[in-house]
Amino acid sequence: MSKLFFITGVSSGFGQALAQAALDTGHTVIGTVRNEQARDAFAALQPGRSHAYLLDVTDFNAIDGVVARAQAEVGPVDVLVNNAGYGHEGILEESPLEEMRRQFDVNVFGAVAMMKAFLPSFRSRRRGHIINITSMGGFITMPGIAYYAGSKFALEGISEVAGKEVRQFGVQVTAVAPGSFRTDWAGRSMVRSQRSIADYDQLFDPIRATRAERSGKQPGDPAKAAQAILALTEMAEPPAHLLLGSDALGLVRGKLAQMESDISALEALTRSTDA
Repeated sequence: MSKLFFITGVSSGFGQALAQAALDTGHTVIGTVRNEQARDAFAALQPGRSHAYLLDVTDFNAIDGVVARAQAEVGPVDVLVNNAGYGHEGILEESPLEEMRRQFDVNVFGAVAMMKAFLPSFRSRRRGHIINITSMGGFITMPGIAYYAGSKFALEGISEVAGKEVRQFGVQVTAVAPGSFRTDWAGRSMVRSQRSIADYDQLFDPIRATRAERSGKQPGDPAKAAQAILALTEMAEPPAHLLLGSDALGLVRGKLAQMESDISALEALTRSTDA
């Protein structure tokens, strides 16, 4: 059955791959873009089924109007995909707070604002699926991505809570956590804080160099991720969380095993606080 998708950030990365896959499958896609050239290019992909609207997800006052206009002009949306986002790399002590605010504005507040714009119509129609693109960085951590991981941990938690709130209305929420994929995440889309404290050189300089060298060579294929997400939208009971990529699977399983070991080792101390 053909669906109407609303995907934020369709000009590159997962958003572009998913929009193309959805169009190729016969679905209709509304995509958000940042300039008129991108709007015209997207609309030309499948005239009548590809629709583009100008929107910056951090322009919170504009979101409700764009969503209302898109649904009035194209139709009621079945699937919202919050894809717009970017990566931030930097040692926490060196990274300005303003860079953290911007990271959360895009990756968290923008996604939440989009959810809030669609939930009234989803709830009234008693159906709808919200897919939030998070990251394996919303489960596992590594030095140098505190702001990014923090934003994805936040979106994972928000997605899970929202799903429990709206399931009663037939609305589903899934957080999709990709591992390393061949997108622009570690390339031109990455914001990097300047280095300033030599004490961190030995730890972080090799990490930054390795990430830059591997950009474009990651194991994950965005086109295959798009197919997995399309499969997710066909499930009668979609999960609250979905990992994408063997690296994400291995790293998350490793963290869960370590957590279980730590919990068991300290169980007596944990229980000692009960009255």
